[in-house]
Formats: sequence, C-alpha cells, structure tokens
Amino acid sequence: MARRTSVSLVRAFRDFVRLEAAGGIVLLVATALALAWANSPWAPWYAALWDTPVVVGVGAFGIAKPLLLWVNDGLMALFFFVVGLEIKREVLVGELASLRRATLPAAAAVGGMVVPAAIYLGLNLGGPGSHGWGIPMATDIAFALGVITLLGDRVPLGLKVFLAALAIVDDLGAVLVIAIFYTAELNLVALGVGLGIFAVMVVLSGAGVRRIGLYGLLGVVLWIAFLKSGIHATLAGVLAAVTIPASARIHTTTFRSRSRELLDAFEIRDVETGTHRLSAEQQEVVLGLAGVVREVESPLHRLEHALHPWVSFVIMPVFALANAGIVLGGGLVESATHPVTLGIVLGLVGGKLIGVVGFSWLVTTIGLAELPSGATWRQVTGVAALAGIGFTMSLFIASLAFGDSPLLDNAKVGILGASLLAGVLGVALLLTGPRATAESG
Repeated sequence: MARRTSVSLVRAFRDFVRLEAAGGIVLLVATALALAWANSPWAPWYAALWDTPVVVGVGAFGIAKPLLLWVNDGLMALFFFVVGLEIKREVLVGELASLRRATLPAAAAVGGMVVPAAIYLGLNLGGPGSHGWGIPMATDIAFALGVITLLGDRVPLGLKVFLAALAIVDDLGAVLVIAIFYTAELNLVALGVGLGIFAVMVVLSGAGVRRIGLYGLLGVVLWIAFLKSGIHATLAGVLAAVTIPASARIHTTTFRSRSRELLDAFEIRDVETGTHRLSAEQQEVVLGLAGVVREVESPLHRLEHALHPWVSFVIMPVFALANAGIVLGGGLVESATHPVTLGIVLGLVGGKLIGVVGFSWLVTTIGLAELPSGATWRQVTGVAALAGIGFTMSLFIASLAFGDSPLLDNAKVGILGASLLAGVLGVALLLTGPRATAESG
C-alpha cells in the first residue's frame, strides 16, 4: 500500500512538472511577442491596448481601471489564489508538512531572498531605486521547472521536488513582502470589511461548508475590499485560498467500499445487458460513482486542479504580454549600467546562487537536513542558479515598487537579462554534471 501511494505521488508530481514545462514555453512565447510588438511599427497600439479604460460594475457601483491594472490587480489575484492553494497543500501533505522535510527548501528559500535583497541594497541604498529591493527575491516556478524538465534525467526527481518546494516558500515570502512593504495608504474602513469577510470564510471552512460557489462569491467581495483598502488586491487571493477546505467529506475506506459496491452492481448489469450501451441502472451507478468521487476529493484539490491550467496557459502569458514590452533602443546600454538594473542582475544571478547554496550547506552541515537522494552539490548549485529566474513575480513586484517611474524600464531590463543569464548558467551546470541514477530518478 505504501509503495502504491509513493508511486501515485511521484506520478502526480511528474504531471505537475510537465504542466509547468508547457506553461513555461507559452510564457516564453508571450514574452517574445511583447518585446517584438513593443519594438515594431505597431508599438503605439501596444501602449494604447493596455491603457484602454475598462469599467466593471452595476449602476452607480463600478470599478474603472486601465486594462493593464485589471491584468495586474484582477487576473493576478487568481494567480495568487492558486499560489495560496499550493502553499496550503504543501504545508498539509507536501514537502513542507514536516519540519525535517521542510528545513532544506525553507532554508534555501530564505537564503535566496535575503542575499539578493542585500546585494541590491548595497548598490541602491539611499538612491531613487532603493524601494525595489524586493525585486530580486523572487523565483518564477513556471520558467524554472520548465527548464529543469527539459533536462530530463540530468536532474534527480528529488531535486526537482526541492526546487518546487523552494519556489513555493519563495512565493510565500514574496506575499509577505508585498503585504508589509508594498502597501499604499490604508483605508481602515475597507480593510475592516475585508478582514470581516475573511473571518466569515474562516468560520465557514471550520464549519465544514464545502460550496465552492459561496467561497467564490465571498472571495470577490474580499478582493474588492482589499482593492479599496490600499493593501494590494492580489493578497486577497492568498487569504481566500487559506479558507478553502482541504479535507474530504468521506474517508478513503468509505470511498473504497462504496466504489466496489457500485462497480459490482455495474458489472452485474453489464452481464445482463451484454451491450456497449448503458442501461438505466448502469447510468444511475455512474452518477453514484461521480458523487462518491466528489465526496472523497477535497475542494482545495478540486480547485487547484481546475485552475492550474488557466493560470499556466492564460493568466501568466497575458501578464507577460502586458508587462514585458520594453522598448529596446539607444538607451539600452545606459539602462544596463544603471544601479537598479545591476542590482537586479547581480541579485538574481549571483545572490540567488550564493544564498540557496550557502543556506542549504549550513542546514545540512549542522544536521538539520540532508540533500535529496542522489543529488550532488554541483546539481544543487545548478538548481540554485535556475532559482534566479525571477520573471513573473519580479515583474509584478517591480510594478508595485516603481509604478509609472522611468526606473520601471530599468527594472524590466534587469529582470529579463538576469532571468536569461540564470537559465543559461543553471543549464550549463546541470548538463555538465552526472545523469540521475535509477534510485535518484
């Protein structure tokens, strides 16, 4: 039984990685399209599209924002909602479920946030770009896992799991940084309404209410309240995810017994009818099986499974298309030498590698954790380099830090350049290392 459960978990993780790899390719295409569009004769259309005002509301109640802000505040709230679901799952049943398993990725993530931020501040402290210290702290899980998947058996499966857990802890750190350091002036009334809605959702979750539609409706109200409060609206997505029930309605033993009873009834009717068409009784059995499957599947798992493709193939590519359009011209060299750009590049490429490897070495040396099975320090270094692919989250934090300031373009140049360099460095380190053995892969 334990062997079967282990195989199922490995299979599920491989499916997840494959999805991230495909999403990373789509994200790369969207980025290339944004760059090409912003530097083409149709560049004015690019700017005009994202500046288009969009009003959503009923009667006198409405929200008016440019299309770009609907993407960054609205669609990205769904992205953060899925991030919140992933964090909750990992804490409950995943790599962060026990202290021993969580120590290595958590320590690596902390090192991968602290060192890049320190390097950035070392170049920008006291200058106009100092507020962007959170930009090089991020890791883009879609791009990073996409690259590592393409390397196949060059990377042990345990090291891929380590990177995924590291990126999830990194996302949690980014959420906290955004909430604490990138919040505008607070509207206490709106914030109170938002916290009240969140409290209601917590009570419903504790009471065992499993209606996803109800959580969705309250989540929208929570998002509007946070939007009006001054705290970035995407954080409503994380808070909403925390309240989604993670337990099944029925126990696995009950699921097995009911399923076997229904399947036995189905087979009896199949022998009686002797046809490929379902009888009325068999149709009832199929509906019964569907109901049992729904009861054994938690709302958290169902939502994560349903939303993940939309995040990977729609939301993140649209975000990249809207935010990666940098005009490449004569000022590119000047931008490349700007302290903001240099801070981001050195932070993501050098800081991530030093922080992830250094903190991983520290916790393994003192015996708090151990490397994944079959992994070498060279491979850990390669994975640490891939963690420097910041992209989506880095672009998001840059937009919060600099808004419409010219520094935003410098930050985008740094993010794109650093992500490319980190990817190349990580691939070079992993390709020149040994292949994963059967035990580690």
